[in-house]
Amino acid sequence: MTKKADNRRLEDELDSLIDALPLADLEKRFLRSRWLDQVLWLEGRARVDQQRYYALRLVTIVAGVVVPALVSLNVRKESVASTLAWTTFAVSLIVAIAAALEEFFHYGERWRNYRRSAEALKAQGWQFLQLAGPYASFGSHAEAYPVFAAQVEALLQRDVDVYITQVVQEQRKKERQ
Repeated sequence: MTKKADNRRLEDELDSLIDALPLADLEKRFLRSRWLDQVLWLEGRARVDQQRYYALRLVTIVAGVVVPALVSLNVRKESVASTLAWTTFAVSLIVAIAAALEEFFHYGERWRNYRRSAEALKAQGWQFLQLAGPYASFGSHAEAYPVFAAQVEALLQRDVDVYITQVVQEQRKKERQ
């Protein structure tokens, strides 16, 4: 099953659970537009950034291992030596570019942040749906809804704060250099 199909299955499953809740239509719309939409968006971003991170890291590691091997080759034939020198140069350039792209875009940090936020939102959602955890003391979903909405907003605000903090730190780091 593809990741897109997994995302669609998750959306369908959660959407049907939202439909079954004894909540007002406006509250259900909030669940879909603010909670479910954010969970799906964060899941997608986490997946994309994980793939980019792994791809760049894999290129850096594999090509980084190949460069010393190429350098250590002692070829006496001039045409082969020239080709080998250019190949070594190209591979080392690829290593530098891949490492620089990861350093610039921070795909690994982004992936972990998006994954952490998505999992926190999903955990809140599951606890709300099951009236468990912080929602266990409520008699109904309607009673628990305001607390859940506040928790979702707090999690989303924390995600924004983390992002802003990282951007500000990067700006300061660049200014110092």
